[in-house]
Amino acid sequence: MNKAIINYKNIYYPPGGILLWIIIFLELITFGAALIALVFSAKEDPILFHESRLQLNVTFGTINTVFLLTSGFFMAVTVHELKENHKQKAQNYLLLTMLFGVLFLVLKTVEYNAKLNAGLDIGYNSFFTFYWMLTLFHVIHVIVGLVILISVYFGIKKEKSTTKIEDVEASAAFWHMCDLIWLLLFPVIYLIF
Repeated sequence: MNKAIINYKNIYYPPGGILLWIIIFLELITFGAALIALVFSAKEDPILFHESRLQLNVTFGTINTVFLLTSGFFMAVTVHELKENHKQKAQNYLLLTMLFGVLFLVLKTVEYNAKLNAGLDIGYNSFFTFYWMLTLFHVIHVIVGLVILISVYFGIKKEKSTTKIEDVEASAAFWHMCDLIWLLLFPVIYLIF
């Protein structure tokens, strides 16, 4: 009977609460709609989009994909280690999660700097308008995710921690959303056109 109640509760009260999941779905819908708009815009001027895409650094995009996927892997391991009551291991994996998130931001900053130095700003053409809006919006999500992870890290680190596994799972859900969004952005922006 008690287990049935727990299962019922998990369905209707996911980690982080229903509001977090509504936010996650709304964010995915927003990015999805913007990507669809990008595709329709590209159909109107395929040469411009193709030539603009060739000015992107695919190597940077690929490395950033590896950074975020690695970070997501370490986040999953963090949750697993906490469930196994290995607090110190979880802290170490959470630090690795954040390290790869920061590496993503550092490389993205280098890429942005190169684009700005080449004059490829948000008003350069329609492709770069989409590029800047979508990738900057994603960067904001990564920064928010890192702030959440830092908060969780210090919560776990406390000797008498009040941080629950559900809190860590909620932060993991948000972090994995950042991964998923990048996995949608990277191929569409860097590879397809």
